Amino acid sequence: MSTNKVAVVTASDSGIGKACAVMLAEQGYDIGITWRSDERGAQETAEEVRRLGRRAELTQLDLSDPQQGGEALQALITRLGRIDALVNNAGTNVEGDFLDIAFDDWRKVFTVDVDGAFVCGQIAARQMVKQGDGGRIINITSVHEHTPLPGSVSYTAAKHALGGLTKAMALSLLPHQILVNAVAPGAIATPMNNMQNADAHKVSLPHIPAGRPGDTREIASMVAWLCSEWSTYTTGQSFIIDGGFMLANPQFAAAQQE
Repeated sequence: MSTNKVAVVTASDSGIGKACAVMLAEQGYDIGITWRSDERGAQETAEEVRRLGRRAELTQLDLSDPQQGGEALQALITRLGRIDALVNNAGTNVEGDFLDIAFDDWRKVFTVDVDGAFVCGQIAARQMVKQGDGGRIINITSVHEHTPLPGSVSYTAAKHALGGLTKAMALSLLPHQILVNAVAPGAIATPMNNMQNADAHKVSLPHIPAGRPGDTREIASMVAWLCSEWSTYTTGQSFIIDGGFMLANPQFAAAQQE
């Protein structure tokens, strides 16, 4: 069995997840890659990881059924032989204001963003406890873990819930030397936002104090640090990386003008 450290990054077929997978491979981790619908993107991530001399294993993982998704994660961990870090990056959003959103849409977001992170986190943590070497779990939340997103009540509530889950996990798992933190991105140049990394340095976003979207690697580098040897005194925290968005919170002004 390999004694290399292993990290699993959910939804690592593109965007922030892909950047995390590649950066953790650069840091010496073998990588478990998961995808829901973009198998080709996942294969491209795997190729980048292998070019760095690390092992890559892939699986389809759909958290719209968290328990089935959990079984896929368990099988991936078994193939990899162990898990030392889990990045809960998979998430979804259904827009809808409080008075308008259907209960099924509310539940759809909570099922993926909260239930999915809970199930995957529990499976990974139990394996880490069994291994006895500690570990890291990083939940990718959002600035909307801390401030509402107008018109997206389910996303706002789910990301706040994931922030609370992060703190509860951190306290529970600290006796096992498993550290749990959240990373809360602002507007990032991802395919979900119809942008690529290069756009982070070309596109103007004047309503954000930094004046631009973030590069996925600016998020991945925090995840990589949280998985490194020098983050061992850090747990239960949420790291906001948002170009000053939270300082200005421009979406409320925009929502009031509509």
